[in-house]
Amino acid sequence: MIVILKHNVPQEKKEQLIAWLKKMGLTIHVSDGEYQTVIGLIGDTSWVDMDLVESLDIVDSVKRVSEPFKCCNRKFHPDDLVVEVGDVKIGGGHFAMIAGPCSVETEEQIVTVAKAVKAAGANLLRGGAFKPRTSPYDFAGLKAEGLELLKIARAETGLPIVTELMNIMDIPLFEDVDVIQVGARNMQNFDLLRELGKLDKPILLKRGLANTLKELLMSAEYIMASGNERVILCERGIRTFSDYMRNTLDLAAVPMLHELTHLPVIVDPSHATGIARMVPPMALAATAGGADGLIIEVHNDPVHALCDGAQSLRPEEYEKLAAKVFEIRKVVAS
Repeated sequence: MIVILKHNVPQEKKEQLIAWLKKMGLTIHVSDGEYQTVIGLIGDTSWVDMDLVESLDIVDSVKRVSEPFKCCNRKFHPDDLVVEVGDVKIGGGHFAMIAGPCSVETEEQIVTVAKAVKAAGANLLRGGAFKPRTSPYDFAGLKAEGLELLKIARAETGLPIVTELMNIMDIPLFEDVDVIQVGARNMQNFDLLRELGKLDKPILLKRGLANTLKELLMSAEYIMASGNERVILCERGIRTFSDYMRNTLDLAAVPMLHELTHLPVIVDPSHATGIARMVPPMALAATAGGADGLIIEVHNDPVHALCDGAQSLRPEEYEKLAAKVFEIRKVVAS
């Protein structure tokens, strides 16, 4: 249920209403906009007399919310969320360029790529230290050592780091990571999501390869209901009957998610297609479609990459793509 207050309601009366609603055992989320205040009621609202609330002189209207997700529902939060990562802002008109290798391999590799993508316009560095692999025989990352190499690259470039967490037990290792990524395979690892909800750190939540948008939002709800509202959604392709690319990039998910939620939505064209030459056109399409950012794999030597070289752009290719992305952003933002 949401309660929309009239314009210029005295603070004292607003606080009295919130206190009264809290006495009913409800969790209250307040969104103060420029022209109206929206009070979201989370919990068992069957005891709330809608007619009584709506009759109050400070209340403009009362509406029931049928969707199961509340914390991440745009009806509760009309204004876009802007997630801040150091000096970088994501969402609400701010665009994030996240780039780097699929896996951290050596100090020279990650620092070289970090410097190259920053020069091209990237403002966050991605790199995998813990890698979920389909085959148990594939390279699964340098783990803790990889995290330390990412920190070295951050020190060299100033770029905040984005990397994937797979296991609750490893959370202490991620204390100095700027953005924690939840990969597609862990989107419905609810115990992990609850623990991430206890952190004061941005969470990049990737859509599962066979999950609906509602399921993605419910996973975000797990994080937010536990106290962490700094969630970034990522569309990274879903598994369909397509037989020429790794996944099908659901670009229509971007505007639909923007209708449903106030959370930023970014796109990963690298994992969606699995083919380097497909990444630029899909990145440009995602930008034109209103995405709040792109996360793209870049490697200085894709042929010899230990992970996902086939979908990785070379630094010079990323530079050309980034220039085109910025041009499209001018059109989208105008």
